[in-house]
Amino acid sequence: MKKIIILLALISLTNCSKENIQNSDTISGRVIIFHAGSLSLPFKEIIEEFNVLHPDLEILTEIAGSRACARKISELNKPCDVFASADYTVINNLLIPEHAEWNIKFVTNEMAIVFHDESKYSDEITADNWYQILQKDDAVFARSNPDADPCGYRTVLTIKLAEKYYGQTDLSEILLEKNLEYIRPKETDLLALLEVNEIDYIFLYKSVALQHGLRFINLPDQVNLRTPQFADLYSTVSVDLSGTKPGEIITKFGEPMVYGITIPKSSPNQDAALAFVSFVLSTENGMKILEENGQPGIVPAVSETYDSIPEALKHYVLGY
Repeated sequence: MKKIIILLALISLTNCSKENIQNSDTISGRVIIFHAGSLSLPFKEIIEEFNVLHPDLEILTEIAGSRACARKISELNKPCDVFASADYTVINNLLIPEHAEWNIKFVTNEMAIVFHDESKYSDEITADNWYQILQKDDAVFARSNPDADPCGYRTVLTIKLAEKYYGQTDLSEILLEKNLEYIRPKETDLLALLEVNEIDYIFLYKSVALQHGLRFINLPDQVNLRTPQFADLYSTVSVDLSGTKPGEIITKFGEPMVYGITIPKSSPNQDAALAFVSFVLSTENGMKILEENGQPGIVPAVSETYDSIPEALKHYVLGY
């Protein structure tokens, strides 16, 4: 009975801690949030609900490809209180340890082929023939820049996995040299091109397609970078990306996609940043909104940076 009482007390204290950090009266001023384009709609809802709790808090957002966001922090020294990346490894590779100390994994996603009714061959494309449709001269597709945006390098990895899965040995060579004029800085920049029928297809996250009511092709789990079961298969493909220094190359291997969130060391408003991250990670607030927007939560997940995570956030993480 004593053990049960102690456990209930600890749970109560944890819940109180979460509630206190999210509702603290000490939060004021301005909070600056950098986030990936694929988080645009859910984060808009999250920010609106967080602002209800803190109506006097000014919340500014800057949306860009995750690698571009990281470089604004590390190279341009732009003020940022919270950074939410579409790939947790962007934080590990470009910010830790100099510009950030920790990283919390919080949602997943998957790659899809996105289109609409006006796209060429929209009545013919399937999960079995999409790679053949995209090779047609008159079928135009777009993708984002691998050096700026995780969706861009995940597109390259997806195409390389498709080459293996469908057994067409020159598929990646053909597709990665096609329609280069339609590469854009981040994945959500591509939606406008689709809307005006300048392109027919996009390599895009499934969550974005769901959020915008677009048609999409579900890719096989061996290709879509979603399933931990295929982690070993995903790791057989890679793409070279620019590193943190001029001329440095980072080789990015395929892996199941996982988003990450952190507070940079230089955050001007640490109290507000902690409260916002806690709000994002709580099941009754941010995680609920993310799930509703097609981004499954994985909180709590293992973090290699567990020891450096603020005590107020550790209940959202598992030790390494």
